[in-house]
Amino acid sequence: MKKVLGVGALLILVVLIGVYWFRAPDRQTGDAPVSTAASSEDPVARGRELVVLGDCKSCHTARGGAAFAGGRPIPTPFGTFYSPNITPDAEAGLGGWNATDFWHALHNGYSKDGTLLYPTFPYTNYTRISRSDSDAIYAYLRTIPAAARANRRHELKFPYNHRSLLAAWRWLYFRPGVYEPDATHDAEWNRGAYLVQGLAHCSACHETRNALGGAQAQAGPSGGLVLDWYAPSLTSPLEAGLQNWSTSDILMLLKTGWISSATAKASTVGPMAEVVGESLQYVPEPELHAMAVYLKALPTNTPPGDSEAAKVKYELPPPVLAAGKDLYEKHCADCHGRDGEGHEPQAPPLAGNRAVNMTAAVNPIRMILFGGYSPGTAGNPRPFGMPPYSLTLSDEEIAEILDYIRTSWGNAAAPIVGEDVSANRGSPLW
Repeated sequence: MKKVLGVGALLILVVLIGVYWFRAPDRQTGDAPVSTAASSEDPVARGRELVVLGDCKSCHTARGGAAFAGGRPIPTPFGTFYSPNITPDAEAGLGGWNATDFWHALHNGYSKDGTLLYPTFPYTNYTRISRSDSDAIYAYLRTIPAAARANRRHELKFPYNHRSLLAAWRWLYFRPGVYEPDATHDAEWNRGAYLVQGLAHCSACHETRNALGGAQAQAGPSGGLVLDWYAPSLTSPLEAGLQNWSTSDILMLLKTGWISSATAKASTVGPMAEVVGESLQYVPEPELHAMAVYLKALPTNTPPGDSEAAKVKYELPPPVLAAGKDLYEKHCADCHGRDGEGHEPQAPPLAGNRAVNMTAAVNPIRMILFGGYSPGTAGNPRPFGMPPYSLTLSDEEIAEILDYIRTSWGNAAAPIVGEDVSANRGSPLW
């Protein structure tokens, strides 16, 4: 009993400290004088461009629901969040908000009435957005059709359903601040940094997080699980790092969701396919080029255990290898080649494939279970896709196929087991 009371007292103390700490600095209203881009004369048109770049519609639109009316479920380890209505409806949406209320939500992470927002709304990124861009986004959102869909209550586990604890979380992991240009880099790099770090909120998915959902200090966009997929590291060339790519190849991947050149091969699937399909393909190329410049310049930060030199060559037991090879040749070889060489553009090569060789096997498991397509874009209007095998193959068979793929043709990734596949069966798509 004393132990329980002690833990309770400690939690209360932490909350009180957080509330005190954030009473002044957490609710700033000013705006740093940041030059982000040449402003459009029409703030509504500019706001529309920014809303598309931020992919706001995807998160704030339920399947089959009115645009921006909220209600889309967002599964997390803490429970399921439901996105809010951001249409100009007076009761359910932002109809009663003004531009400053909206700025406080983006920049400081709290609602019109002072309620602290959960960081599933990525205000930890949006705090970098300038006040002028925030006002333009608000101006555009005022023009979309109002929808009266009421907001749905989040379904969170204890103790995360106690919103007051966010004060302590913010004390640990959040500091508001508009992006400040780095004088050591040129204007295009700074523009890319502003977009990637802020409105595009890339690190919201690609950042490594701890058990409380806080970003790992100094880790940068080094990979993390999100929406039941693994968002690979943008700092490791062995995962999704683009440091060795040309800016034109990076731009092509962002614009079309698919690239196959002499020096770069990749396709976007899962949540990233939606980002490309619903957002990035419509972003003006100068903005994408700036993002590509910044992404290419990210520092390389490959964990020592993931380096090429540290890779261990796994030797599968002969029966497992034989079973995996037999299943692969029966179900996969027609498209991906007997030696994993691939048949592009229909099927990518698996030999040397970064997604196959990553330590995390989540994405290839989910691709075999549920299949998937790259996004349909102007540059890739009829993408080829992979069929699902969740009803055809058992967990053990999928594990055997992946074990064979991940240890053949020069690939050197750790084997998996049937339980790894089973853990992903209950959450198709995202």
